[in-house]
Amino acid sequence: MLSDDILFSSITDLSKQIRAKRISPVELTESYLDRLEKFGPRLGAVAQLMRDSAMGEARAAEAEIRRGHYRGALHGIPYGAKDLLATKNAKTTWGATPYRDQQFDTDATIVQKLRDAGAILVAKLAMIELAGGMGYNEAHAAWTGACKTPWNTEFWSGGSSSGPGAATSAALVTFSIGSETSGSIITPAAFCGVSGLRPTYGAVSRHGAMALCWTLDKLGPMCRSARDCGLVFDAIAGHDPLDPTSRDNPAGKKKAAKKSTLRIAVLKDSYEKAQTEVRDNFLKSLDVLKTFATVEMDVKLPDFPYGAAVGTIVDAEGAAAFRDLIESGRVKELASPSGRLGGFSASLVTAVDYLHAMRMRAPMRKAWAEFFTRYDLLIAPSRSTVSYPINKTFDQAYPNIAASSPIGASNLVGVPAISVPNGFGQNNLPTGIQFVGPAWSENLLIEVADRYQQATDWHKRRPNL
Repeated sequence: MLSDDILFSSITDLSKQIRAKRISPVELTESYLDRLEKFGPRLGAVAQLMRDSAMGEARAAEAEIRRGHYRGALHGIPYGAKDLLATKNAKTTWGATPYRDQQFDTDATIVQKLRDAGAILVAKLAMIELAGGMGYNEAHAAWTGACKTPWNTEFWSGGSSSGPGAATSAALVTFSIGSETSGSIITPAAFCGVSGLRPTYGAVSRHGAMALCWTLDKLGPMCRSARDCGLVFDAIAGHDPLDPTSRDNPAGKKKAAKKSTLRIAVLKDSYEKAQTEVRDNFLKSLDVLKTFATVEMDVKLPDFPYGAAVGTIVDAEGAAAFRDLIESGRVKELASPSGRLGGFSASLVTAVDYLHAMRMRAPMRKAWAEFFTRYDLLIAPSRSTVSYPINKTFDQAYPNIAASSPIGASNLVGVPAISVPNGFGQNNLPTGIQFVGPAWSENLLIEVADRYQQATDWHKRRPNL
């Protein structure tokens, strides 16, 4: 097996070594597969190993590179995919017992795009069942059991992209693909100390991905650094005729323009009421950002009932997506006690409530667009606490913490965000800072997060397994 120094390397560093033929894609893939077998079960991070197909792809990549056909930065790089992405070489279980034998005969568009870029899929990674669509209140809400953060295995890795967060953090893969409806990339990125990019709604095709909420779901990369997120995003973004909601970036793929003065807004009540260590780490992060940006404190979001709206939409669309599961009674096979019942209550959302919530999104988007004429970015702690203990329900973990977060609101209006690590809190658990920007501002988000990471080394810390 290759050394930890190599396996914890960034895509940028690995790709240089592969292109120079100093590292073999075959040896690299074998090493990650061995690490997945060794540590994956301990973390509960793996749904299915794909050794045979991965080694075939690795041998093909190595042969191509030897012939001088180098496809780019992802060529020969092993990665993992959240188990809601269809793959013809492995089952796609959606994290749920009723679908444990499900297999598709085609690949999701994002899987095909990564294959075209030369990346090697080594594993389907664990997730919260149905991406949390029936509701859940505990870490064990998956047929694979609780997925743990590698920083302290008595605590959760975050959901619903639980496996991608843990596997990326523990160097079981170089990067992973997660999904987010309302926090499912940002949360595990924070709890596992990795960088996670949630793209603009429609920036990445969802063809072949499990649908939880058609008007909210997004796919994005989880990596060791913001710069790595940019490399993966470049490979997966763009219009797909198989996904009518997908589109190309209206501004093209050009890099963010250098601004003479970057204006950053700090969300009011997002840090003041957070856990002490989360608050302190966030304030220290502001000191770094102030070296290259103008930071305005305590800025309020446009005033709308974001929580009620996102809850109504997720319930209604999730109940519709899984109507057969609910009405057949097979929802009772789910691991989560609250999930076994959540679908029934979600089915009772009225058309009037759903339509009202949907109609509010237009004025929300308009208000957010106006907000981003005054500020380039909005920032807040990624989560107001560190991760939750796996032996407690979430509402038992930190009952007195109730800080504001832009996660639900920013998902409703479809804008992108990135979370990067910014320190540690209780029980040696990571904390994160999230950057939120206007639609199609992924390049700016990545650039600013990368500048922050150039001035800090939190993203280079490794969990001790």
